[in-house]
Amino acid sequence: MLETLNNNLQQTVKSGSLQTTALPNREDISLYLISKDYPRGRLPQEEMLAILEKPAYWAFCWASGLVLADSLKRSPNLCAGKSVLDLGAGSGVVAIAAAKAGAARVIACDIDQHALDACRANAELNHVSLEILDDLAKLDQKVDLLIAADVLYDRENLPWLDTLVDYADEILIADSRIRDKSLFDRYDLIDEQQATTVPDLDELKEFGEVSIYYRG
Repeated sequence: MLETLNNNLQQTVKSGSLQTTALPNREDISLYLISKDYPRGRLPQEEMLAILEKPAYWAFCWASGLVLADSLKRSPNLCAGKSVLDLGAGSGVVAIAAAKAGAARVIACDIDQHALDACRANAELNHVSLEILDDLAKLDQKVDLLIAADVLYDRENLPWLDTLVDYADEILIADSRIRDKSLFDRYDLIDEQQATTVPDLDELKEFGEVSIYYRG
């Protein structure tokens, strides 16, 4: 599986490589993430175009995913015994955290096939079982809980705040991009934490300010 992931990565970041990385605050979870020495600064135009066309976001553990994974560890009752769907699963970190917290069924959903490869590989690495789904519209039945981290980076996704209730009885969203909390008027703010993407992207501090919202 690691060979597959490295091949996927090199379609975008040709000089990058993956390594097994333990997560801060979740030392019980390790992921195949891009190494800290990944290329930075100005890249060749061909590589920049490849990154824009198909970003390897699954090769990072983003701050919101890290915070939500930590939250599920501290409050396993949020998903224990439930059917859970992780929307925009990326590396699979939150889906893995849900499985470790005792969820009865966990579905990792992402439209990026490379991300789904990462979910499979990282689930195997952490000895948990995940189901894989490439389109939310293909969900066969409503789940108990839908979890999502950093899916609102594109404002075109904001309508999900109202429509996700069609797919789950409860919604749990971790976000570090939307500062207008009035957009979450149908949600309860249940936690706020500061975190850093792994490996560190040297992002603005505000992108590490993660809020967790709940709707039930």
